[in-house]
Amino acid sequence: MIICKKFNELTLEELYEILKLRSEVFVVEQNCIYNDIDGKDLTSSHIMIKENGKIKAYLRALQPGVSYEDASLGRVLVSPDARGKGYAKTIVTKGVEYILNNFNTTKITIGAQEYLKNFYSEIGFKPISEVYDEDGIPHLDMTFEK
Repeated sequence: MIICKKFNELTLEELYEILKLRSEVFVVEQNCIYNDIDGKDLTSSHIMIKENGKIKAYLRALQPGVSYEDASLGRVLVSPDARGKGYAKTIVTKGVEYILNNFNTTKITIGAQEYLKNFYSEIGFKPISEVYDEDGIPHLDMTFEK
């Protein structure tokens, strides 16, 4: 089940689960110390795939001007116990669709981890920057334009 909610629509349990998953994946698994709680969640739309009541995939959709001049997707993750089921492509495709239908824009820019370049390219994103270091992980900016 795919669910889209604004910050103030999230239950406390959903918020807790989102923050827990983001910490598990981005801080612990990727061994990357950074400030995940960056203030952007408050104005983001939160898209998740739930299975048996648990969040299995998640991303946040950000309005233009929050992370980039364009709208953006961020904090894209699939729970370690749900990988290999196609959830990553499903959630990113839903995120793109959500932005195009709700944010009055046709352009999305993301900061993608370099190793995911081909994955995002398959969805329609194109590289627009050289590789750069963000918190010790190689990234590049990519854009999707309808």
